[in-house]
Amino acid sequence: MGPSLNELRVTEDFVGDLAGEGAARMLQTLRADGSAYFVAVERVTATLDGRAGSFVLQDEGSLVGNRVKGTWFVVPGSATGDLAGLRGEGGFEAELGQNADYTLSYWFE
Repeated sequence: MGPSLNELRVTEDFVGDLAGEGAARMLQTLRADGSAYFVAVERVTATLDGRAGSFVLQDEGSLVGNRVKGTWFVVPGSATGDLAGLRGEGGFEAELGQNADYTLSYWFE
């Protein structure tokens, strides 16, 4: 029959230089072996180095075994408040159910 297609809603908390909450809508392709590929759009409401606002991340990644790994970028023109003009890119990696290690290299236009 082939892989299943799933729509998920995920929330996550960010701590560190980026502190706040993300709410993502994810589309996932789940294979028979349990591995998956996903794309997502995530609104992050947070402070970043003391600047408050929100922005949208576009994510893509995979799940193999219990390991989630992916990349993301700030959608141009999506940032609000003190974060207006934010651009950036990075990635994330985690064991399922554990806190993720993430990077976000960013700049302001």
